[in-house]
Amino acid sequence: MKKQTFIHGAIILLAAGIINRLLGFIPRIALPRIIGPEGVGLYQQGYPFFIVLVTLITGGIPLAVAKLVAEAETAGQPEMSRRILHTSLRFTITLSLIAMAICLVFAPWITSHLLTDSRVYYTFVSMSPMIVIVAVSSAYRGYFQGKQNMIPSASSSIAETVMRIFCVIWFAYLLLPHGIAYAAAGAMLGALAGEFIGMVVLLWQYAWNQRKDYTLQPKAPLSSEVYTEQSSILSRLMSISVPVTAGRLVGSLSYLLESILCMRSLAIAGIATGVATAQYGAMQGMVIPVLLLPGVLTSSLAVSLVPSLSEAAANGHITAIHKRLHQSLRLALVAGAPFAVIMYVLAEPLCLLLYNNGDIASMLKLMAPFALFMYIQAPLQAALQALDRPGSALLNTFIGAIIKIGLIVWLASQPQYGIYGAVIAICINNAIVTLLHGFSVSRLLRFRVRLLDFWKTGMGMIIMAAAVLYTYRHLTIFNQIWLQFIFAAGIGIILYLFLMTIIKMIDWDNLTRIPILRRWFKA
Repeated sequence: MKKQTFIHGAIILLAAGIINRLLGFIPRIALPRIIGPEGVGLYQQGYPFFIVLVTLITGGIPLAVAKLVAEAETAGQPEMSRRILHTSLRFTITLSLIAMAICLVFAPWITSHLLTDSRVYYTFVSMSPMIVIVAVSSAYRGYFQGKQNMIPSASSSIAETVMRIFCVIWFAYLLLPHGIAYAAAGAMLGALAGEFIGMVVLLWQYAWNQRKDYTLQPKAPLSSEVYTEQSSILSRLMSISVPVTAGRLVGSLSYLLESILCMRSLAIAGIATGVATAQYGAMQGMVIPVLLLPGVLTSSLAVSLVPSLSEAAANGHITAIHKRLHQSLRLALVAGAPFAVIMYVLAEPLCLLLYNNGDIASMLKLMAPFALFMYIQAPLQAALQALDRPGSALLNTFIGAIIKIGLIVWLASQPQYGIYGAVIAICINNAIVTLLHGFSVSRLLRFRVRLLDFWKTGMGMIIMAAAVLYTYRHLTIFNQIWLQFIFAAGIGIILYLFLMTIIKMIDWDNLTRIPILRRWFKA
């Protein structure tokens, strides 16, 4: 199994992530047009429970498996890597089956008592089998990431996205004649089909690599030794994954409470249930996905950063840790900045093009400046987890969650704010958690964030924003809105890339380290 460098692995996941996000926007654009914001709200309301259960079962498993496998591979013990995988699979499959059964049994009570719209029942039931599929996939993803082979995860995510595109739209359209609730459930069944295909691809990749490496496998120990070893592996997995799971559980529970309290606060503000469901669906299913589009880079960096930092820490290479952190933060900042500019300056045409709904543009414009905090947060959190400080990440996330929930209850229940109260709370939460993560990393590693990078990027964003706004409003070369949007955004991005290259915020030498691109750059 081929091992990639940190930059190579991050670029592989980045390429796959970009493809996935772009393809994934096809159903996100089509779904609101088929089932409307209210249907999207029903589709989204079931997710918080799913996220909480998946976090409980697998929240820290991928990272723990990746960390232990990376250590085993560094020590030259490939057989230990396979035992780590098998132990994690037994644990996650057992818990996920129990969780799925609980969901199916208690679905009527959850959807009628905890949620404000009982129509979510069909979506809730449809998503329950995904718990098992995600649990299995998470263990395999951690295994491949620990081996610093990002190709299986990338190919799996692409296959999942392609299947999801087709099935979400098709199933929602087929069930729409039966009502919005059934159409939302059909969309969830499409997501289930995508997760299943993604898991199948991971299983195939593992089987193919096992056949390839079969002759190199050492003799397995006796059964009694295996039992003792498995107990030791499970104990080590738990010691790593439990704190990470606790940290992520805070975020997941925060998301769950956010969905429940947001809907109830909107009801207190005097907003009807159907309207509140539509507003929540617009925020969670339409606006926030646009904000998260550039997050594909930060998530790719975070996944590749964990085994890379774990390996550097095991070898005592502090300089390498600092270098990779600087690389990650700079890439996240530079790549996310132009998207934040476009989402702020061209919010209305963007929402019209994507959803044929300009009313949600004000939400996007309000959240766009805070998107940079979201992009920087992932590498910082990954660094804390890779360096055995998940407790710090947990505390920071918990503080942010408490503030966010409090602000939602306070602001969203006031008629003058409504759904914008929830938007403001989410923005403040992202800023606070990111700053706390940065402080924790700085204190742990005596790591100094290069403020000059932020100043340079900020100046580039201001210049780009002015160019985009002027081009869109005054250089009206095209009559159609989508052509004018692409023209203005393209001019702005070209200018931004030029500025970032001039001030050396973009290091093109990193691209020459990728074998696929090396020949192209040297041609």
